[in-house]
Amino acid sequence: MSRPGLAALAVLALIAVLAMVGPALWTIAPEATDPVHGLAGASAAHPLGTDELGRDVLSRLLWGSRVTLLVGVAAMIAALLIGLAVGAVAGFKGGWVDAVLMRFTDGMLAIPAFFFILVVITVLGTGVGTLVLVIGALSWMPVARVVYGETLRWKEAEFVLAARSLGVPGGRLLARHILPQAIPSLVVSATLGVAFAILTESALSYLGLGVQPPLPSWGNMLQRAQQYVFTAPVLAIYPGVAITVVVLAFNFLGDGLRDALDPRRRR
Repeated sequence: MSRPGLAALAVLALIAVLAMVGPALWTIAPEATDPVHGLAGASAAHPLGTDELGRDVLSRLLWGSRVTLLVGVAAMIAALLIGLAVGAVAGFKGGWVDAVLMRFTDGMLAIPAFFFILVVITVLGTGVGTLVLVIGALSWMPVARVVYGETLRWKEAEFVLAARSLGVPGGRLLARHILPQAIPSLVVSATLGVAFAILTESALSYLGLGVQPPLPSWGNMLQRAQQYVFTAPVLAIYPGVAITVVVLAFNFLGDGLRDALDPRRRR
């Protein structure tokens, strides 16, 4: 793997460790308020200061990382499963199945995803589970197109034709011989999908339609911080930098894994 990919992997591993063990080590509750010490600067008791309600910023960042990463990874898995099923079936079956599934995929791609997500969230309500389902269900189309292209490419390969001539069932042929060839492309799509899901969750939470207080996420921390951008800019800087670092790390990791898993793309 390339050096940027390894660095991104190290950054994401560190953030994952902080998300898992950080709240256990830093035991201040993220919802605990202390209005007397609101907007306090960095101190021994609060290394990153407090917000307008006196809540510890470090604690909220740590707990928010759990929520943000959970939504990002879970939504990516949902999108991956849906896109994998649609793209593989369309490419392998062909004919009218191909036409129906891929025209449906094209139609979904033509809809502005973020605004569609806004409408669905407004109708179904907010919550972590709803965010995961909605983001995953409305971001599977790029994965489907990638899997569709790889399935069309490999289903006529000699080793696949040989397996077919030996009587290998279609489902096994697809799962054992065709889809593994799409793994490098799927890895890149998955990492980009996590980045997209994190940005979408952050944007929705910033608009007040995502994760709801008192449960912290980096997005709703930004939403609260906008009122104090001139008096206490660090309240926006901390979650903003965290979102930027995680999204960039996933993008670099995707590039690194692509080069490592697909020798034809190595430079």
